[in-house]
Amino acid sequence: MVFASLSFLYIFLPLNLILYYLSKNSTYRNVLLTLFSFVFYAWGEPVWILLLVFSSMVDYANALFIEKYRETKWAKLGIVSTVIFNAAILMAFKYSGFVVENINLLLGTAFEVPKFALPVGISFYTFQTVSYVIDVYRREVPAQRSPMKFLMFVSLYHQLVAGPIVRYSHIAHEIDNRKFNIGDISSGVSRFCIGLFKKVCIANVAGEMVVKYLDGDFAALSVGEAWFGLLMFSVQIYFDFSGYSDMAIGLGRMFGFHYHENFNYPYIAKSATEFWRRWHISLGTFFRDYLYIPLGGNKRFAVRNLFVVWFLTGLWHGASWNFIFWGLYFGLLIYIERLFLFKLLNRIPAVVSHVYLLVAAVLGWALFYFESLPRLGAFFEILFGVNRSGGLWDVQLTYSLRENMFWLLLTIILCLPVFHWFNRRVRRQVTKHNRAYFLLGSMALNLVLLFLATAMLTGKSYNPFIYYRF
Repeated sequence: MVFASLSFLYIFLPLNLILYYLSKNSTYRNVLLTLFSFVFYAWGEPVWILLLVFSSMVDYANALFIEKYRETKWAKLGIVSTVIFNAAILMAFKYSGFVVENINLLLGTAFEVPKFALPVGISFYTFQTVSYVIDVYRREVPAQRSPMKFLMFVSLYHQLVAGPIVRYSHIAHEIDNRKFNIGDISSGVSRFCIGLFKKVCIANVAGEMVVKYLDGDFAALSVGEAWFGLLMFSVQIYFDFSGYSDMAIGLGRMFGFHYHENFNYPYIAKSATEFWRRWHISLGTFFRDYLYIPLGGNKRFAVRNLFVVWFLTGLWHGASWNFIFWGLYFGLLIYIERLFLFKLLNRIPAVVSHVYLLVAAVLGWALFYFESLPRLGAFFEILFGVNRSGGLWDVQLTYSLRENMFWLLLTIILCLPVFHWFNRRVRRQVTKHNRAYFLLGSMALNLVLLFLATAMLTGKSYNPFIYYRF
């Protein structure tokens, strides 16, 4: 099941909210959330519930083992066990086919390539449980004694299949101490509706144009269409990822959880370094806290540490060389910025720095999109005018730009923190005398966003779920 579906919006979520708030008993609420999360996860492939539960219980036991043998040399066994176990299941289900394919290619062997169906969300929940066990070892959180509560933390459907990567320490207190708060519910509904609009009305629309320009025959693709298709993928991936994060954060608030922000207007950044402080924040901070700093950070083997992190960041996004190249591409940009470019970017006008980042990020999305390296090479030839078999510009692109002019303008505005700025200013003006008008306005906006998303979901069948690779 996905958030952007009619069955979730009008059956699953309302039923879950009604049953959840029928009782104030925290055990009832935790069990109910866990059961609903299992139903949500099992909607497509019920068998992967077993892997989720087994993986969770292994890490649950490892954390208890660490606490029992704390101050002894045996405590490290808990960490080693967790890292090896989670690396093993990721290798088996996500990377085994990629590894065997490359061994066959390199050595000329003919080993059978494993073809496991990738359990959805496996990269998210393995990182969550690894961070939990390491945090217990570091004494940052106590081990959770209740297997049911730990299973609820891992399986929460709000963030299970599309992130953000929620750390146990972020919600440990709220597992036992969530309270009904009408303000949280109201802000959660608003945040969810915004995320739903971003996913359905921006990302899906952009995605249709991506398919049109990037998945067709390159022989007829003009240079202008290649750039426009790549720009549309830059729009699709940002609004899809950030839309799902908004919906996850909104759902969390509806049920009393407060997840950390995951996207912060990355396209307004002025460097690759800043871009990654704003893009997929939960993933970036995971690699920083659990890999980069333990390896030595910028104090020991800084260059090696940087490229190890970016190699793995790329690999995390998918078992294919193009994702690895994409990760290393950003690693190289950040390395160059640290060497000299950052000082230069701080001296030149901000608009030039913004242009540098936008061009760098958009070109990077070509690496991310094309899993076929020959096709990627052919696309770059068109992009930079080396191959002009499709011409420089096609008149159909002009028509497409005219037809989507207002949608494009809205998309540009939503890439900027305009709504955030406007919302903050409006909230400053709210007093007890005009609070009712503010709430009515907020409800009206939510209904409009929900209506538009529903109309789009009803009228169109194109609704891709791009997290299947993660």
